[in-house]
Amino acid sequence: MTNDTSSSSQPNIGRTILDDFRRGDFERSMKRDYRELKDFMLTEEREKRLKEMRTLRRLFFISWWFLEGLILKLTPARRILLLVAVFLIISSWGKNGNEGLHLLGALVLLFIIMLELKDKLIAHEELEAGHAVQNALMPERTPPVSGWGLWLFTRSANEVGGDLVDFINISPDRVGVTLGDIAGKGLRAALLTAKLQATIRALAPDFSSLSELGRKLNFIFCRDSLPNLFASVVYLEVQPNAGSIRLVNAGHLPPLIVRGAQLERTDKGGMALGLSPQATYQEQRLELNTNDMVFVYSDGLTEARNESGAFFGEQKILDLLPQLATYSPQQIGDRLLAEIDRFVGDARTYDDITIAILKRL
Repeated sequence: MTNDTSSSSQPNIGRTILDDFRRGDFERSMKRDYRELKDFMLTEEREKRLKEMRTLRRLFFISWWFLEGLILKLTPARRILLLVAVFLIISSWGKNGNEGLHLLGALVLLFIIMLELKDKLIAHEELEAGHAVQNALMPERTPPVSGWGLWLFTRSANEVGGDLVDFINISPDRVGVTLGDIAGKGLRAALLTAKLQATIRALAPDFSSLSELGRKLNFIFCRDSLPNLFASVVYLEVQPNAGSIRLVNAGHLPPLIVRGAQLERTDKGGMALGLSPQATYQEQRLELNTNDMVFVYSDGLTEARNESGAFFGEQKILDLLPQLATYSPQQIGDRLLAEIDRFVGDARTYDDITIAILKRL
């Protein structure tokens, strides 16, 4: 009974391989994997050198650079095992009576691959757990605020992201929205993002002045962050049933104000958090009429790249927003994401994309 249950829970290898063939996207997946392997293994200088080479020379160099990168990224013990495996396979190649050495070399190589796969799966499980925690800390995508329509969105380039979007219901007449971007990507950025989110949530209710809030956040970030790391942040406070918005900008892209067909930029703001403990910040005040909206975004939106390396760019956003001014925040966000996904295609995602839309109803 127990054996039947355990065997039925195991995936069937034959059915799994058959399903792989039925998917029909093998060629596209291999091209995408090859591009990601080049991005991971090769420096920009080597990428440029490859473009100047003829086909056979390029094939030789890229094979050697991939092998070199693989060897250097292994642990010392696995590097030695790899050299032993290669020696056994090459020395016994085509020689009668040396099949055992050839098989031993192949088994050692398979053992190395299994060790690397084990490490990858453990790291993947940990990152998935981190991703689950990040999702649990994320606010509702459309939090209810009387007199306003909100749409908050973030999508990570990797399993965990360094962008922040948050919603804080401070009091009946104060609602806070945060959008931030930690320098870098991956786990390090994700951990600092969680710390920044917790810090803003703890401090925002105690500061009526957003200038003072910005200074305090910067002091804490300078004190506690790692060297050469910084964060750009826009923090906005909305008053329910009124058209006023207060905001402070710490080194982030200036939010856009959309008034029908007209676009306005807010002021640039102060330094990013963590660059200088002496940085100062100025509170900005906006007045929005019915159907006006504020659009806040991270640079992952404008710097999304397609397969040829072209950027999505700011101009496409500036052209699209006035056309979508009459739509709801969620419809605007969905349309923008569809445009980005169509532009990027099968290209690798290079940066997190985060958007906050606040529309006066």
